[in-house]
Amino acid sequence: MKKVETKAASSQRNHRLRWSIGVLLGVGVLINYFDRINLSVAAPQLKHDFGLTDGELGWLLSGFFWSYALLQIPTGMILDRFGVTRVNRVSTFFWSLFSTLTAFASGFGSIFGARILLGVAEAPGFPASSKATGYWFPRQERAFATSIFDAAAKFSNVIGVPLVALAVVHFGWRWGFGITGALSFLYFLAFVIVYRDPSQHPRLSAEEREYIREGGATPEGPAQGGEFGMLGYLLRNRKVWGLTIGFAAYGYSFYLFLTWLPNYLVDTMHMSILKSAGYTAIPWACATVADLVVGGWLIDHLIARGFPETPIRKTVLVAGMLLGLAVFGATRTTSPVWAVVWISIALSGLAAAAPVGWSIPSLIAPRGGTGTIGGIMNFLNNLMGAVAPVTTGYIVGATQSFTGAFLTAGVVLIVGIIAYVFLLGRLDPIADPPSRRSD
Repeated sequence: MKKVETKAASSQRNHRLRWSIGVLLGVGVLINYFDRINLSVAAPQLKHDFGLTDGELGWLLSGFFWSYALLQIPTGMILDRFGVTRVNRVSTFFWSLFSTLTAFASGFGSIFGARILLGVAEAPGFPASSKATGYWFPRQERAFATSIFDAAAKFSNVIGVPLVALAVVHFGWRWGFGITGALSFLYFLAFVIVYRDPSQHPRLSAEEREYIREGGATPEGPAQGGEFGMLGYLLRNRKVWGLTIGFAAYGYSFYLFLTWLPNYLVDTMHMSILKSAGYTAIPWACATVADLVVGGWLIDHLIARGFPETPIRKTVLVAGMLLGLAVFGATRTTSPVWAVVWISIALSGLAAAAPVGWSIPSLIAPRGGTGTIGGIMNFLNNLMGAVAPVTTGYIVGATQSFTGAFLTAGVVLIVGIIAYVFLLGRLDPIADPPSRRSD
């Protein structure tokens, strides 16, 4: 007798367009993060060429995040109004342009200005990826799909830091920005050609469309109550604040390492730029694996086996943040090997928790609210991306040590753990605003 396949099995085998979309989003984040890390790799040369202090360098490293953070909520609302396809086409074009502009900077002011503009253009990036993943993937595949684009942020340091370091060492810091700008333009072309929302994609089969819909994909369409009404409603929700505070605490440590790790290895561990690039890649490689395997595959696997969704996701979320406290270990060693070991443990834990955090907006949002929730949580997260580099720069400048900077990151993580445990609650959809419940 011929074996009868289930709809899910047939869809998995014959219809994989959603996974192509997932990979496209991952490539976008990968290149997006090349644009963020190039400055941290070039920082020693910039510091020397322009005579910058540690405090001034901290401001340069944070410049991108000020505009990026401040625009998260507006861009989340714009995404909920106009959709991923249109918003991300405009975004990718302008981030490619502003990334390239940095290569022509002539001093502190022009570099800082270019980074501000880059933050404006890249603001829709992560909320758009989160929203698109909600459209394209059923709930039981959401963790791994989210981990693809989130792991790309970590993996960017594995290949991006050595790539930019080679360009900086052999050709100068301007080439580091020129190369990443060219890659950004290539991604812009790829996104325009490949991406559409599911309802508009000509290559999406009826079978795969039904599989995605029946699995609990986020419905397409704007918030019927209006974007400002949705924003006010969500800002009064305790669940949203638990997610936002917890994710901001993750962001403080993440952006500290993203912006200062190469410089920490050069200044504190007395490495060359190329050697520091090699050591920097180690914790980020560990983080990439943890992101995909624990934060992605393991969660989907356990949920498919019948384990309850909320306890599984929240266990990984909180356990990963607790492992992030391994940053304290880096304050107790002068060995570069042990420093990298402790930082690898911390980043791996944080990386396992991150895709859970990014999957939550599409899991808890009322219809038309995914982008707004993503914008709210990413606003405070990236505000930490602005605060962490500046705070670290001043702490290092005042103490000539990274010990105080790492201790500060650990304390912020503890605050985030408390928010996840006591405020977030179950990962069920938030009820529609009262004016829409009868629709």
